Amino acid sequence: MPYQRKDRVGDLIKREISQMIQNELKDPGIGFVTITGVEVSADLRRAEVYYSVLGDQDAKTKTASALKRAGGFLQHEIGKRLRLKHTPEIGFKFDTSVEYGARIEELIQKIHRQTQADTDESGTDQEEE
Repeated sequence: MPYQRKDRVGDLIKREISQMIQNELKDPGIGFVTITGVEVSADLRRAEVYYSVLGDQDAKTKTASALKRAGGFLQHEIGKRLRLKHTPEIGFKFDTSVEYGARIEELIQKIHRQTQADTDESGTDQEEE
């Protein structure tokens, strides 16, 4: 599948929004946020920005509301920087894939520790015989 224009625009939006959040937004509600991806519609009129936040539920809630407040500014800046015919309407969605991946890793580690414990127990029994 070829690298489509909507994918290129999504990558540009991701880079620009990441830079703006890091350098230009001064909202104290924005915690340690990472832009994980941008999904742009085929007609380039809508962009869903996926983000993750390091911290507890309170930090996630504060960051979500801060990003919502900053949405207009970010959309305006994207329009100036990318020079598209139509500036995409930007929406923010929390990316649960990072938490999902961490949970899967935790379960794998738990299984590994259990397997190791079972192996150690059976190895001890064999030595006694």
